[in-house]
Amino acid sequence: MLEFRTAGFNGYATKYSPFFDNRLCVASGANFGLVGNGRLFVLSLTPRGIVCDKFFETQDCLFDAAWSESHENHVLTAGGDGSLRLFDIGLDQFPIAQWQEHAREVFSVHWNLVSKDTFLSSSWDGSIRIWNPERKESLISLPVHSCVYSAQYSPHNASIVTAVARDSHLRVFDLRTRPGANNHLTLAIPIHAPPKVPTLPMPPVATGPTECLTHDWNKYRDSIVATGGVDGLIRTFDIRMAGNGPLAALPGHEYAVRKLSWSPHLSDVLLSASYDMSCRVWTDGSAMGVKPEPRQLGRMDAHTEFATGVDWCMFGAEGWCATCAWDERVLVWDVREYMRQG
Repeated sequence: MLEFRTAGFNGYATKYSPFFDNRLCVASGANFGLVGNGRLFVLSLTPRGIVCDKFFETQDCLFDAAWSESHENHVLTAGGDGSLRLFDIGLDQFPIAQWQEHAREVFSVHWNLVSKDTFLSSSWDGSIRIWNPERKESLISLPVHSCVYSAQYSPHNASIVTAVARDSHLRVFDLRTRPGANNHLTLAIPIHAPPKVPTLPMPPVATGPTECLTHDWNKYRDSIVATGGVDGLIRTFDIRMAGNGPLAALPGHEYAVRKLSWSPHLSDVLLSASYDMSCRVWTDGSAMGVKPEPRQLGRMDAHTEFATGVDWCMFGAEGWCATCAWDERVLVWDVREYMRQG
């Protein structure tokens, strides 16, 4: 396991570069993001361990970051002051572009993985905005009317956007539809609704909705999305069968699930980071044939504060990942060392 200390700054998100297997960025904030500056770290994995190539200071906490899918040196950040900033890691401190339309904290940013010419942001102001890095104003605003903790483009379709929010719904937007009363909204799935026809053993669910903090698209199955939130339960959904409730539920975390990431190598495996300070690896059971068994495969307990970020390396062997936490540590580790069977 490799370690880097973000001294004085508590991590909120870490992302591997889509261009290099040895480059990471980390979004962080001083004083746990409550007050003070933010810092974007750009890290490299070297034979000497993890080294900081560069960092950029901001006036408010950074809650998320996303690498550009079209330029290897560009990193986008989500600011606590409602701003978006685009940094070029080959240049000096100042961002090369900045946007300020959100009225509250920006909590997630995501680059379009298919068309690669747009990105999105979601905010506590209850909106998602679609942007082109060449323009000063947003292209589209999608109202959600609830604090949006996580929004993503589908990795399979450049026009599909999903979001999860404080009101415990998974929303699906299709930007190809004509704007109207629904503002491109095509589905709103109640996350805490029990399955109508249970096909798998389901644990007890919360008696009422709780906030959903994170979600992620499966990289191989183009209709499967996983969600996680305050109740500590991970759920998977097939958006083609939205009315049937969750496909599977994965209990185990004692506190809120803060981040999820499906494996880029294995269609049934995902990672989670939680406020219980653990990072865990799971299977949703989909690769098991006629008797699927969703279950936890292993856990990593090296963090000593809230675990807030997790990302897989897309290159090389199928188990490498990076995690960050409020303990001011970024860890790079091999998931396979923590997996167990049975």
